[in-house]
Amino acid sequence: MTIKWKLIWPVLATVIIPLSVAWFVYPCHLPPGFGVFPPQFVGEAPGFNPLAFIIIGLGGVYVSGLILFPKLYGFKGATPGPKPDKKPLPWWFYTGLVLNLFFWWLMWSHSELFGDLVYWSFTPLWWGFIFVLDGIVYHRNNGVSLFSYKPKLLIISAIVSIFGWTYFAFFDYFLRANWYYPDADKAPWSHTVLIIEFLITYSTITPAFFQWYSVFNTFPNLPARYKNGPQWKINGNVLLLFGAFLIGAMVVLPYPLFWVVWIGPFAVMTGMLLNLKIWNPFEDIASGDWSAGVLIGVASLINYGLIGEFWNFGSHFFAPDSPTNPNYWVYNIPYVNVIHIFSEMPLLGNFGYIPFGVLVWQVFIWSGKLFGFDTDISLDSNHVEDEGTAVCV
Repeated sequence: MTIKWKLIWPVLATVIIPLSVAWFVYPCHLPPGFGVFPPQFVGEAPGFNPLAFIIIGLGGVYVSGLILFPKLYGFKGATPGPKPDKKPLPWWFYTGLVLNLFFWWLMWSHSELFGDLVYWSFTPLWWGFIFVLDGIVYHRNNGVSLFSYKPKLLIISAIVSIFGWTYFAFFDYFLRANWYYPDADKAPWSHTVLIIEFLITYSTITPAFFQWYSVFNTFPNLPARYKNGPQWKINGNVLLLFGAFLIGAMVVLPYPLFWVVWIGPFAVMTGMLLNLKIWNPFEDIASGDWSAGVLIGVASLINYGLIGEFWNFGSHFFAPDSPTNPNYWVYNIPYVNVIHIFSEMPLLGNFGYIPFGVLVWQVFIWSGKLFGFDTDISLDSNHVEDEGTAVCV
């Protein structure tokens, strides 16, 4: 079996399994609303369940404790590396900041001063923010950032992000739309243009996560906190089977197993990479270094659990009767859809972003092995020049 086939078949299985199970579960062989893009509301999920809330809440408390107080979980830590020298903020930091602030205002104000531009606010808002983060990394990391040092990788991450989120969103149909986009039809476009616009917005996810991860690594104390910890060695085959089973079971029990969307594909991807001895955060975790996994998980949590949900909520809250953000999403999550803090995502739902961040990185690593491109997002502050790839400041 070739290495490419070994990479393809587990991912292909995660697509075939839910489709196969759905054939027997639903009279029409597919869940309601399957294939409608972007996903729309298909039915009210079960309401609040105290037991489910307590169980998931305890899990959230445990994970939060690991992130905030790693020593209590057996992490000895390590001596932090030296702090990199600093450089002045680059031009793209200021350009990104202007872009971000302008489209933030436009998206929340619903102003049609610039015509239909308001409906396109989501993507430039996020790309402006991505370059703000990159500028901060450049400033704190001796002039070395993804844009200045690895611009090709940054571009590829945007392309992979489109396909990666499309793959992840596929599972939403089998959950009967845990999240959906009620204002998608309010944009003054054809459905073809709407699809293109949505796919373009997907380009922002992976680059934003990588930028946050890079920002965290400019603070040497952060990765050092999660080193010399428990050595968690996981069998790749067990993860593959566990993830595949959960994905199939999710189709049969979409409400009780709504959380599988965050765990099932993640388990399959992790198991495959471990079996093929391809580096991913769980290889380091096996030797007690949790820094990569924790930091990319926290990157995802902050990026979407805090900032993304905040921007999304505000885009509808201030003018609900005149929607202008077709990308606005809401959740239809069973049992725990309570406690919304300026966010459509319920409080406990945010913990799903942590494994999602690792999955996003793993999909990028998987894509690099399949298509033969570099996936190393680490930034060495000692390498300030890379002729042929560096961006002029």
